[in-house]
Amino acid sequence: MLFDLDDTLINRDQAVEKMYLTILDTCYQNVTPLEKNEMLQKFKEYDKKSYGDNNKIKVLKSFFDEFPPKNRIPRNYIQDFWNEKFPHCFTINQHTMNIINIIKTHVKVAIITNGSTQRQKAKIINTHLNNLFDTIIISEEVGFSKPDRRIFELALNKLNVQAEDALFVGDDINRDIGGCQNTNIKGIWFNPHMNKNETKINPYAEINSFDELLSYFT
Repeated sequence: MLFDLDDTLINRDQAVEKMYLTILDTCYQNVTPLEKNEMLQKFKEYDKKSYGDNNKIKVLKSFFDEFPPKNRIPRNYIQDFWNEKFPHCFTINQHTMNIINIIKTHVKVAIITNGSTQRQKAKIINTHLNNLFDTIIISEEVGFSKPDRRIFELALNKLNVQAEDALFVGDDINRDIGGCQNTNIKGIWFNPHMNKNETKINPYAEINSFDELLSYFT
């Protein structure tokens, strides 16, 4: 069983909010509750626009331009600041860990994630996921990213598993589900927010919680 990382195994939305609070503590003073909420929504907006882009300088530059800080992070340090702080904003639900451990007793497990090697590895280590998986594939490290079929094929080769014997679990209907289906892997759409599928991609299955994965092994 293959898994996406962000917003599948770990909650990126929560991490973005924690990153915002880190920036607030580092750069601002005397922010009112109303301003704090407005700034959070804008920060999420700028982050969403740059999702999938490893360069995060423009996120904070846009944010600082709109909300001038008391202590501005130097431009040449913004990327390092993000790389250092953001991975520590992630946590993993213990229940999710328990589910993975149960699944591991039945099949091999792997992570396939898009993103920078440094940040993704830090997230995985900080949440102790590095001890759970048989192999971990990071797009920057291997030179291609989802939905490119080669990243899925690489994982299959490392696990010595045929495509028809694999399942992939991910939250992104295009990159995750569309990508794995290009390799004839059955894609399970993890959709806890019950978003509407507005694409022509038909997942093999759709789940709203990790508990539902157990039905494939019991």
